[in-house]
Amino acid sequence: MCRQRKLWVSCIGLIAIILWSGRGFGQDKPGTSTFSGLDMDMGNLYRLSTAQTRSISPENFTGEKGKAGMSTNGPSRRAARDLGQGWKVSPLVVIKAKSTFTLGEIDGPGAIQQIWMTPSPIDKTRFFILRFYWDGESEPSVEVPLGDFFASGWGQYSPIRSLAVCVNPGSAFNCYWNMPFRKKARITVENIDGEDMVLYYQINYTLADVPADAGYFHAQFRRVPQLPEKTVFTILDGVKGQGHYVGTYLAWEVKNPGWWGEGEIKFFLDGDKEFPTICGTGTEDYFCGSYDFENSDTHLYEPFTSPYSGLAQVIPLNTIYVPPQRFGLYRWHIADPVRFQKDLKVTMQALGWKKDGTYLPLQDDIASVAFWYQTEPHAKFPPLPGKEILTVKPLETPVPPAGK
Repeated sequence: MCRQRKLWVSCIGLIAIILWSGRGFGQDKPGTSTFSGLDMDMGNLYRLSTAQTRSISPENFTGEKGKAGMSTNGPSRRAARDLGQGWKVSPLVVIKAKSTFTLGEIDGPGAIQQIWMTPSPIDKTRFFILRFYWDGESEPSVEVPLGDFFASGWGQYSPIRSLAVCVNPGSAFNCYWNMPFRKKARITVENIDGEDMVLYYQINYTLADVPADAGYFHAQFRRVPQLPEKTVFTILDGVKGQGHYVGTYLAWEVKNPGWWGEGEIKFFLDGDKEFPTICGTGTEDYFCGSYDFENSDTHLYEPFTSPYSGLAQVIPLNTIYVPPQRFGLYRWHIADPVRFQKDLKVTMQALGWKKDGTYLPLQDDIASVAFWYQTEPHAKFPPLPGKEILTVKPLETPVPPAGK
C-alpha cells in the first residue's frame, strides 16, 4: 500500500514538471507564442506575438507590406520635386464636395487599434460623416459626424486627454477604441458640404485571429435642436442582441439661465419598460463631476479631461449660468461597461431649476454619440439628420442678467 502511494505521488510530480516545463519554455519561445497581440496595455507590452502590424494612410491606401511611400503623383509632388519618390509625396487626401471617399478596406481577421485624423476646415466637422462597416455588412455599424466621433462636436479645438480619445494641438483627433473584425473592415467619410475638404489620416491595425466572444464596435449620432417640452433626450434606442455600452458624448447647448444639469441618465436593459435597471443621480454626477462643475474660487465652470470622463468644452468659458452656452462632455465605460443580453435603451433628462425650488424641464439643444459593442447583425440605425439639423450655427452673444 505504501509502495503504491509513493508511486502515485511520483507520477503526479512528474506530470507537474512536464506541464510546468511546457508552460515555461515551449509557449514562450519567439515565434511560438499564442498571444494574439490585440489587447495591448502596459501590463502585457513585453509579450511577443505572430500578429502582423499594418497601417493605412494616403501613403499606402491598401496597407500592403512593403508598399508605403511609393507615390510619385500625390498632392505634395511639387514640394518633393527636388527629392523624388519616397519623400512625402502623398500625406493627405482632398475629398470633393458632396462625395464619399473610402479611407480603407481591410481583409481580416484583425482589429483596428488606433486612428489619427486632422480634418480641414475644423469648423465644418459636422459635415464630414464617418461610417464603419464590418464583415461585408450593407448598413454601417458606425455613423457619426467626424468631430462628434472624437468628442468635439462644436467645431472648435479643445484638448482631450482620455484613454479612448485624445485631441491634441492644433486639431489632431485620435481614438484608441479596439475594433475587431473577422472578414472585412471598410471605413468611409462622406463630405456633405458644398466645398472640398482636406484630410490627413492614418489607420493602424493588426492582422490576427479574433476571439470567438469579441463583439463589434458601434457608434450612433443623434441630435435634437430643441427638446420638446417635458420630454427626455434619447441617446440610444432599438439596440437588439448581446453586448455592452462603453461610452457617451454629449454636445449640449443651454438656453435657460441657471444650472442645467439636474437630469438623470437611465439605462433600460433586457426588456425594461417604464422603469430602468440603472438610474443616475444627475448629469454632472454621470460625467463624474459634482456641484455644477463649478470652481469654488472663480465661481466659473471648470473644464477638465481625465482618462474616463471630462467636461472638455465650455463655450464661452468666462461666464456661468447665462445662456446661451455650449458644453462638450464625455464618459467612457471602460472599467464599468453596461452589459445587456437582449436589448438596450439609454435616455437623459434635461432639468434646471425654477425660482420656487422645483425642477424646470428644459428645451435645450442636445446632440449625442453612443458607443457600444454587440453581436451582429445589428438593428438598422435611424436616419442621420440632414445638413440643416447638423449645422452648428454661430453662438449668440450671452446677455447678462438684469442688474449685472
